[in-house]
Amino acid sequence: MRKLIFGLFIAFLPALGLAAAGGSLDSIKVDHTDKASLQRGAATFTNYCMGCHSMEYARYKRVADDLEIPEELYEDNLIFTGAKIGELMKNSMDKDMAANWFGAPPPDLTLVSRLRGESWLYSYLRGFYKDDSRPLGVNNVVFDKVGMPHVLVDLQGLCAVKPNIGKKASVEPLSGNINNAGACPEYATEGSMSGAEFDKAMYDLTNFLSYMGDPVKVERERLGIFVLIFVAIFFVFAYLLNREYWKDVH
Repeated sequence: MRKLIFGLFIAFLPALGLAAAGGSLDSIKVDHTDKASLQRGAATFTNYCMGCHSMEYARYKRVADDLEIPEELYEDNLIFTGAKIGELMKNSMDKDMAANWFGAPPPDLTLVSRLRGESWLYSYLRGFYKDDSRPLGVNNVVFDKVGMPHVLVDLQGLCAVKPNIGKKASVEPLSGNINNAGACPEYATEGSMSGAEFDKAMYDLTNFLSYMGDPVKVERERLGIFVLIFVAIFFVFAYLLNREYWKDVH
C-alpha cells in the first residue's frame, strides 16, 4: 500500500508543481525527434546553465550520439571542463561555496523535467523580472522568492514588471516560432533577442531538458507500437485457441 501511495505521489508531482505556481503556466509540447532544437538547447544549457548545474546521471557521449553531434565537434564546443567524451556531465562548482552564494547548492538538472514538467520549466525560464527587494535583484513569477540569478538576462533583457505568464503558447509548424511572444510587457534593460527569439530559445532549452529526463522516449514509443501489434495478433490466436478448447465443453 505504501508503495502504491508513493508511486501515485511521484506521478502527480508535475501537477503539484502547477498548483504551486498558481496554475499560471504556458503549456508547450516538446518534440524529442527535433534534433536541431535539441542541439540548440544543448548549446544553451552548456553556455548558460552548466557553470552551476550538472547532469550527473548522463554522459556526454550518449548525448552526442542521440543528438547526432560528431564527438570531436562536441568535445571542442560543448565540453569546457576538460572531461572526456565518455564521462558523466559534471561541473567543477564547489557545493559548499555555492550554498554560501545562493543559500543552497544548485540542483542537478538531469531529471528536473520529470519532477517539474516541461510547461513549468518553459514558464520559469521566461518568468524572471526585476525585484530590488531580492538579494540578487530578480524574482520569478512562477517560483516566488527564487534564489537563482537571471543568467539569461543578456538574451532576454530584464523585465521591469511581472511577465504575462499563463497565456496559451503554440509552436508555428513552418517557422518554429513560439506564439505568445509578449511575455514581458515592459523592459528595464534590453536583451540581444526579441521576445519571439527568446521564447524559441527557451523552447529549445526546455526540449533538451525534457530529453535528458527521458532519453529513451522516442525509442520506447517506437517499440511500443510493435508491442501493441504483437499483442493484437497474439489475441487473435489466443481467442481461436480458447474457442477450440471450450467448443466441446457443455
